[in-house]
Amino acid sequence: MHHSAPTSIDNDTPLLPTLRRFLPYLWPRDSRSQRVRILIAALCVMASKSVQVSMGFVYAAAINHMAPGMEPAATLALGLVLAYVGMRFSGILFDNLRNAVFERVGQDAARRLGVSVFAHLHKLSLRFHLSRRTGEVTKVIERGTKSIDEMLYFLLFNAAPTLFELIAVLIIFSVKFSPYLALVTAIMVGIYLFFTRRVTDWRNALRAQMNRLDNESVGKSVDSLLNYETVKYFGAERLEEARYATIAEQYCDAAVKSNNSLALLNVGQSFITNLMLALAMGWTVWGWSRGQFSTGDVVLVNSLLIQLFRPLDMLGMVYRTIRQGAIDMAAMFALIDTAAEIKDAPHAPALAVGGGAIQFDDVHFGYDAERPILRGLSFTLPAGQSLAIVGPSGSGKSTIARLLFRFFDVSAGAIRIDGQDIRMVSQMSLRSAIGIVPQDTVLFNDSIGYNIGYGRADASDSDISAAAHGAAIGNFIEQLPGGYASEVGERGLKLSGGEKQRIAIARTLLKNPPILILDEATSALDSRTEGEILATLGMIAASRTTITIAHRLSTIADADNILVLDKGRIAEQGNHASLLQCGGLYAEMWERQMAEGDKDGVATRQYFTDSVPVTG
Repeated sequence: MHHSAPTSIDNDTPLLPTLRRFLPYLWPRDSRSQRVRILIAALCVMASKSVQVSMGFVYAAAINHMAPGMEPAATLALGLVLAYVGMRFSGILFDNLRNAVFERVGQDAARRLGVSVFAHLHKLSLRFHLSRRTGEVTKVIERGTKSIDEMLYFLLFNAAPTLFELIAVLIIFSVKFSPYLALVTAIMVGIYLFFTRRVTDWRNALRAQMNRLDNESVGKSVDSLLNYETVKYFGAERLEEARYATIAEQYCDAAVKSNNSLALLNVGQSFITNLMLALAMGWTVWGWSRGQFSTGDVVLVNSLLIQLFRPLDMLGMVYRTIRQGAIDMAAMFALIDTAAEIKDAPHAPALAVGGGAIQFDDVHFGYDAERPILRGLSFTLPAGQSLAIVGPSGSGKSTIARLLFRFFDVSAGAIRIDGQDIRMVSQMSLRSAIGIVPQDTVLFNDSIGYNIGYGRADASDSDISAAAHGAAIGNFIEQLPGGYASEVGERGLKLSGGEKQRIAIARTLLKNPPILILDEATSALDSRTEGEILATLGMIAASRTTITIAHRLSTIADADNILVLDKGRIAEQGNHASLLQCGGLYAEMWERQMAEGDKDGVATRQYFTDSVPVTG
């Protein structure tokens, strides 16, 4: 079954479930220091808001003592002004202390979630990764981790303190002035919140469209650049440019709509807040004219509302940031929720490798149910022997290697190593027992030494050098200016196909597995180098169970047994001489390759003439 997760989440993504799911990363049970930091930051927030609300009272008291006829209280008024200034500084001090204390919390939460997603991606099946664009997946992770810090900041240090301040202002208005003033303020704030949410949700829908187009543009650009050589081969630069320009234009239009919608939000918010201020100040001034309130009371109402409007003016951005952060995090959680197709059985033991005998028992498999690849494949490869698999393209040769590594599970039948069903043992132990030299070698964008050393984590420099010489590439590497520290470029583009393949061989030599798979391992090599590597592979395969998947038949002429696949079934099997004598599909393939002038094969075949009769 195909499991996949969406790369983007729509605007209807529930906010609270996403936040609840994120809480374990924010409040981890195994990190007491992080929880202490959150509590200290919360205390700083409370202290800062308490100071800011109190400033209005101090300012109002200073104004009252500056009224006509209050000259003797000038010293007190000056003291109140200084206290007001000190409280303003204290508010800024508490805010910055809060930021400093919480910085580690936000970064740790982002790190924990990012690592969880990255680890889970490596647990997902090959089917998942073959069906997804790498650029889109990395963009989801990038957006999700980047949104965490901003979302937490606005949620904990803007939205929550603003709610605390609103409640404080309503209580002050109700007790000191009138319940009606508090009621009108609450109604206007409710209208403000409703308007902000509706417009911001509309803007988020536009932003979701931007994200989708951004994902597509990144995916297309990465795909195009990774296929740089193919683009050049076919002179398709203008085609690629046109494809990218089309998606870039669509993204540009969506971005313009999204940014222009901000003007509507700002104008609407400003109208509501200024109307609220006009009503409250008008009512307070009317009360002052009747002697109900002092001049300081008028200033107090103004100060409290202005102080409240400051975070409210940012509410659209805050809500959008929190909402978008939840959307981006939900996309990350969707990746985490993508079920791993291949899982270890409960309490699966490690594979116990004796000789490394391999058995395929009536194996059926297809990447899609409607398109079967293997149709009842059965064979046994005794420990320490070599098996070659040949056949036309699409016959299932490379699929056998993928099944043996358990990148996929068989649809029916079983694969056993030393009598153990590979579905019943741990994947880590299974893959550590198998080495492969693939046909298409992809290298990390790092040094040559790193790529060879990837075969065994604890390998020393001398081990890496020995493996390189065993793969007939040691001399080449040592002649480079950087030696083993030389960079290979992205996907190994700085190296030739033969050099990349020899590095892959060296990496597998370093791993030193009991089971070896050679998937067209010398297809990119010239005849001389191929002969050297075949001789090396012949030596290391002497004590290993070896499966060789080959197109060039001359490279597998000395195999103990050869399987000829055709449409997922074994059409013929036997050694090289017996298959030639049968005059079947293998003999036909051999004759065709000889007729096509397989000069490399003739040169290579000389390595086997002493032990294997070659005809044709």
